[in-house]
Amino acid sequence: MLSEAELIRLASKGDEAAFRELVRLHEGPLAAVITAMLGPGDDADDVGQETFVRFFNALPKFRGDSSARTYLTRIAVNLSIDVLSRRKKTLNWVRIGETPDDANIAARDETTDLETTDLNARIRAIVDELDPAHRAVVIMRILEERSTRETSEILGVPEGTVMSRLKRAMAKLETRLRPLIAND
Repeated sequence: MLSEAELIRLASKGDEAAFRELVRLHEGPLAAVITAMLGPGDDADDVGQETFVRFFNALPKFRGDSSARTYLTRIAVNLSIDVLSRRKKTLNWVRIGETPDDANIAARDETTDLETTDLNARIRAIVDELDPAHRAVVIMRILEERSTRETSEILGVPEGTVMSRLKRAMAKLETRLRPLIAND
């Protein structure tokens, strides 16, 4: 079996089999990050595909300063944040221009999320309420169990920023989760 560095070298020269192997190696962990950021669905699928397209296009310039997984995760998180920003703009537009017929548009109703009987769905809804920057840190540090340094590298922010975002996010989560845990 070839090393990741060798696969990258071959893929950067157009070896499709080497690139397919890189995709195979990284698609599972990457899908988990993207789904944690966006939830399952078309947006997550699109971000996954676009991540690998961008990676393929960047291969000739990839220096290997970080692992391919770290590089791919950074692309995926940035693309996911873009999608979340677009969703927020769309949701705001729907609320402003909404007519009675538009009320059935599938914009998330936070109240409905909290009323579901599945605690995991309610927790996911609360995590989804975090702004994208804080959500990315929670996903990297808590769900992905990455170090502060790795998270810093992936998100392109200083380690102190990672720690302060995590602290703020965890305080918000604790405040929002406390009533749910007390009731279940």
